[in-house]
Amino acid sequence: MSTTPRGTEPDAGQPELLPGLVRATVRESKAKASKASKEKPLAETDPVARVLVDVPLAHLDRPFDYAVPATMSDAAQPGTRVKVRFAGQDVDGFVVARAAETDHKGRLTPLRRVVSDEPVLAPEIAELTADIAARYAGTRSDVLRLAVPARHAATEKEPPPPAPAPPTTTSTDAWRDVEYGESFLASLTSGQNPHAVWAAAPGDDWPRMIAQAVAATYQAGRGALVCVPDGKDVARVDQALTAALGEGHHVTLTADSGPAARYRDFLAISRGARRIVVGTRAAAFAPVHALGLVVIWDDGDDLFAEPRAPYPHSREVLLQRASQQQTAAVLGGFARTVEAEYLLRTGWARELAGPRQLLRERITVSVAGAAERDLDRDPHARAARIPRQVHDTIKAAIADGPVLVQTPRIGYAVALACERCRTPARCAHCRGPLHQPASAQPPSCRWCGQAAPGWSCAECGYRGLRAPVLGDARTAEELGRAFPATRVRSSSGDQVLATVPGTPAIVVATPGAEPVADGGYSCVVLLDAWLMLSRVDLRAEEETVRRWLNAAALVRPGGTAVAVGDAAHPALQALVRWDPAGFAQRELADRQSARLPPACRLATITGEPDAVGDALTLLELPEHAEVLGPVPTSADGEEERAVLRVPRASGTALSRALGDLQRVRSSRKLAAVRIQVDPYTL
Repeated sequence: MSTTPRGTEPDAGQPELLPGLVRATVRESKAKASKASKEKPLAETDPVARVLVDVPLAHLDRPFDYAVPATMSDAAQPGTRVKVRFAGQDVDGFVVARAAETDHKGRLTPLRRVVSDEPVLAPEIAELTADIAARYAGTRSDVLRLAVPARHAATEKEPPPPAPAPPTTTSTDAWRDVEYGESFLASLTSGQNPHAVWAAAPGDDWPRMIAQAVAATYQAGRGALVCVPDGKDVARVDQALTAALGEGHHVTLTADSGPAARYRDFLAISRGARRIVVGTRAAAFAPVHALGLVVIWDDGDDLFAEPRAPYPHSREVLLQRASQQQTAAVLGGFARTVEAEYLLRTGWARELAGPRQLLRERITVSVAGAAERDLDRDPHARAARIPRQVHDTIKAAIADGPVLVQTPRIGYAVALACERCRTPARCAHCRGPLHQPASAQPPSCRWCGQAAPGWSCAECGYRGLRAPVLGDARTAEELGRAFPATRVRSSSGDQVLATVPGTPAIVVATPGAEPVADGGYSCVVLLDAWLMLSRVDLRAEEETVRRWLNAAALVRPGGTAVAVGDAAHPALQALVRWDPAGFAQRELADRQSARLPPACRLATITGEPDAVGDALTLLELPEHAEVLGPVPTSADGEEERAVLRVPRASGTALSRALGDLQRVRSSRKLAAVRIQVDPYTL
């Protein structure tokens, strides 16, 4: 029997009415709050804030106007981070300008709040990010993520370090052997803006030379920015700057610093407490006050190519800054890129290099088996991976100090093939290539990882395997057996050595992982030249010469280098003569005849076949543009790439057209494609 009194039965409609009343109340309170916020008094001076909103949509990549409440007027200055209401949600943004009026029709939405009154986006960096976004057909929000690190609130509250005074005198002795080197530093000291392509000689203490150029600029009351490929190089330049200037004059910017340390160093630069910066790729955007010099060392290193959209290259960022901020610029290295050679060809820069006699005194380079007498001693000198001549050279050099052996591949047996018929060994499950990870492990698949202890050749049934391509681990093992009384060390992969002592040892390293030896190496050996030259890439030979020169330059003055390869190859001839300038000139001439960068401008559009086809249909190409492809870039045909080519004079027009394409596709919500302007590799 029911205990509910008569006349109080539950109404079936009440459960539905209650949520509706709650929603109505919430809407009413939000409307009142919104109305109240709109009625807040605005700033008396420049009540309009132009805000770059952090939205990765190309068609919304522009500043939007917001009202500045009077309570935020002092804090919401250009360069500060703010929160704004955009498309129904709160998003981050940067104030790029304050204005008295707006072109917007109707009432402006007020700023939600000022995240921080720290101006982290300097006006020149805001302009730079706009130029780089336009150059690479990207969005400013993507470039700003590269330029401004994430906020660390606790670090922001710390007081800035005191700003030390620049030195009154600087040394120039490290540049004594470079023609026009001391006059170049004198022009920096007097506040001029020279542009130079610097060809370092083997044995040069290049970190010290960079430090002296920075000190000369700093003496004139201007700042300097140095970009190097990796953390090992940052550490060397950091040490050289400390020796030249003392503690507290510069900061380092690397990805390994951690968020707090990186933001602390960034603030020291932004606040003007430090005016000298050395770092890796992202340091190119550092907001150095009174910037007077930009330096990039070894600009051909692929670490300078940003892997995230819009894929800018540090060299181009620094050259843009040099043009925009009227600074001196130096592109230095043991090798020379075709882009650096193009700067010399156009007269934008002058060459800094030592005399040929100095090079002959510093290093002697040879190729194993190149001379007839070498073949008389060892008939297999041109076929063996480590000929007798190399063994003899290592044996003689070990007595004087460490020997560096560069090998292109990491691992043990990088590739395997049938010992009888030379057919490449493949996995029985996925048809992937087999390799041997270590001497005590069976062959396994590089794709699926499955072991293949019972492999047999699908062509002839033979079970024997040979290794046509050996890695650094196998090389170190072979050298250890050949020189049992000598210590053999490896530097590659995750185990990279920064330095090694100057005592007798054999150091086996992959390209880019070569440690610096105290006092230099007595000899450098370059193995498997054919393997490095066999890469299918536009820059294969240029990159190979760069890696060889960087390794060979680690010898001590008067040392030797020996390469194993075809002595008649132009790349090896450039190494033997130590002629990076001549090699770059030939490469540039070949690129010009083939209409390839830097003689022209290229862009690629990559994506699903239909998406690439739609993009090409919507794209309004400039005059004289060519479309190459599309062609498949994957074995299954699920991805295609089209290459766009225009004369260099039409490069800006191509970037503009691709930017318009990005905005159209974004507004129509079409399938994504990856657009790269002047990709580093092709």
